Parts: sequence; C-alpha cells; structure tokens
Amino acid sequence: MFINIHSHQPEIKNEFVIQNLLKDFNQLLSPGYYSAGLHPWHLESQKWQQQLVELKKISTAENILALGECGLDKVCKTDFKLQQEVFIAQILWANEINKPLIIHCVQAFSELGDLLKKYNNKTPVIFHGFNKNSRIAEKMLNDGHYLSFGKSILQLRNKVIFEQVPLNRIFLETDETNISIEEIYKEAAAIKNISLETLSLQIEKNVQLVFNINLQ
Repeated sequence: MFINIHSHQPEIKNEFVIQNLLKDFNQLLSPGYYSAGLHPWHLESQKWQQQLVELKKISTAENILALGECGLDKVCKTDFKLQQEVFIAQILWANEINKPLIIHCVQAFSELGDLLKKYNNKTPVIFHGFNKNSRIAEKMLNDGHYLSFGKSILQLRNKVIFEQVPLNRIFLETDETNISIEEIYKEAAAIKNISLETLSLQIEKNVQLVFNINLQ
C-alpha cells in the first residue's frame, strides 16, 4: 500500500490518502480521510474566528485524522501576528481533541517551535513538504517531530537530508504535484537503499502510530 499523508487530490487505486482541505469543509460529505486546517495564506482578520468554529465542528469526525495545514509563513502577505494567533488556537484545539498537526512553515521555524513549546503541545507534529537544510531537519527531529517529503527528494540536496532522517520519523506525500505517490516511494526506497516493502511497512507503522488509525 502506498500511503500519501498530504494531498489535495482524492485517492487513486492502491493508495491510502489523507486529503487536505483548506476551506469548503462541507466537502467532508465525500468518503475518505482528511486533514483540515486554517492555512496562513488564507487568513482574514474578520473571518478566521468563524472559520475556526466551522473547523472545530468537523474536526472531531473520525475521518478527520489531523489538523492542518496550519502554521507560519513569513513570505506570504498575511499579518504575522494574525498568523501566530490563529496557529495558537489550532495548537490548543489539536491538543483538546488529541489529533496531530500538519505544519506549513516558511522561514519561521524558530517562532513556530517556540509556540509549540509555550503552549505545551503534546500531539504529534508533521512538517509537510520538507525541503529545508540539515540543520533545521536535525532541530525538528530533536524536538520529537516528523518530516514528510514529496517531490523535493528528487533533488540531490534533499536526497542527502532524506537519507539521514530515521525511518520511524518519515512520511511521504504528493501535495499539489502530478507526481504519483508510487514514484515518490520508489525514489525514497532507492535513497535509503532498502526494499520498497521495507519502506512501505515502516511508513504504515508510522501512520498507525501518529494518526491513531488501523490500516489492516
């Protein structure tokens, strides 16, 4: 089984996918598994509190496996203080309902890590689409977090980083790309110099542990 923990597309044959929703939470009427969160790109100061109410209503459903994408982004136009306020609200809610956080982070790893500690986060944290340097990767791993990789592992710089990340802290994803999750898996197994079966079994274990779901 190929497990895709972060995609903006519905699942395809031989794939288990966690489909991400940034808005239009009523799409959850469709079958499947989802993550849902308030993304820093799309926040509005006059609307986010009502959106949080809507998020809370749907996020307790069994097929909502995580909160996110949520996080901080210093490159986007959204006011950074607003981003922090909304992220704090989602940290607190994730801990209340005991579901992991799928993180979007751009040039704000220090601030994001500080908020997770300040608000006593106890839920698993997954940095999705990871393509940063080895220093940041080491810091995130030392803090107990997980790293999810997508098309970035096709690049030499990220292959070196991916090779160093322990198997029990890895996830794979496609995000918005047209690359198949099977292709990502094959590349990941080649980088790790392990069989596709070994990789698949470990990621299945990771998913069952972090997302509290039985895939058998």
